[in-house]
Amino acid sequence: MSKNGKFSWKTWLRRNFLTPEVDNAFFAEVSTAGRTIHNEDIAQIMIEEGSEINRETILSIINRRDNIVMKHVQAGGSTQDRCVRIAPRVPGQWIGEDAKFDPITHKPTVDLSITAEFHELLSQVGVEVLGVKDSGAHIGMVTDGATGKTNGVVTPLDDVIIIGDKIKVAPNDTEGIGVFLHNNANGDVYPVTHRLMQNEPKKVIARLPELPVGEYTLQIV
Repeated sequence: MSKNGKFSWKTWLRRNFLTPEVDNAFFAEVSTAGRTIHNEDIAQIMIEEGSEINRETILSIINRRDNIVMKHVQAGGSTQDRCVRIAPRVPGQWIGEDAKFDPITHKPTVDLSITAEFHELLSQVGVEVLGVKDSGAHIGMVTDGATGKTNGVVTPLDDVIIIGDKIKVAPNDTEGIGVFLHNNANGDVYPVTHRLMQNEPKKVIARLPELPVGEYTLQIV
């Protein structure tokens, strides 16, 4: 326990690859396994707590409420309930006063912030550390060698620095084994054919092939 709270969050420690300059750094991952509830569960809990409205009606109201919130935010509005405030945001860098929207780098998203009432409830929570979680092979951070940025944008025909755990490519020079880029739009696969500049369990440096503009999923086999 980090404090004498009425409630306890069980957490695992996982290696923090975003701070490679700090040795032996971890971050806490709260274990929610088996504890995720959906609208159907919420409706059932309301019934068990004595609601006089039947489950199907409750569920219909909750789902309608969700649809109203999503459509309102989709239209550019913000919403707030007793738990969170949801506000629209467009991340990414905009260069110049005449900058145009780029769907690749400017992806509409939302910010969520908890209310004062919810924040007060969280002050009653303690934390129990369960130990270090072994998650097996894991890609933690990808850095574009051309720009030094870790924002998910990479430069074709240049290096990417991949930090993780248990990511060494082995056996090397074997068909189906290596670093691959999967085009999310059409499923095309682009393998890294250049010799790996570095190939270690926690760090792989790969020279990217020529890639059409688009969104890709990085895979290490």
